[in-house]
Amino acid sequence: MTDALPTVPTGQPVGRVIAMPADTNPEGDIFGGWLLAHMDLAGATPAFELARGRCVTIALDGMVFHQPVAVGDEVSIYARVLKTGRTSIRVHVEAWKRPRDHAQAASVRVTEGIFTYVAIDDDRKPRPLPDAAG
Repeated sequence: MTDALPTVPTGQPVGRVIAMPADTNPEGDIFGGWLLAHMDLAGATPAFELARGRCVTIALDGMVFHQPVAVGDEVSIYARVLKTGRTSIRVHVEAWKRPRDHAQAASVRVTEGIFTYVAIDDDRKPRPLPDAAG
């Protein structure tokens, strides 16, 4: 993750969702866990593609909440693979928001984290990633 304030997302677009009133705490703020769950699901997209099958999340490193998300914000999620191992895939995931009440407003990064996924077989045991050439 970087300390500089990016002006555009990195990675491929992997999800978009609108923050709704049901996703808030009693004070009306969007739960961080709600955003985390969407990021985990969206970040799995490139992992599943690389693994050519089932993966599970085994770690989340360096989660940073830069700005809050409000009810009605459009949240777009981007992901890029950082590294692959024998069975694992590390994915950098960013969430960006755009207020719906300002149709021309620029998107702002609100959250980022690094998710690690492991490819698993039918018995839910780690399996090697397919060869990139195969």
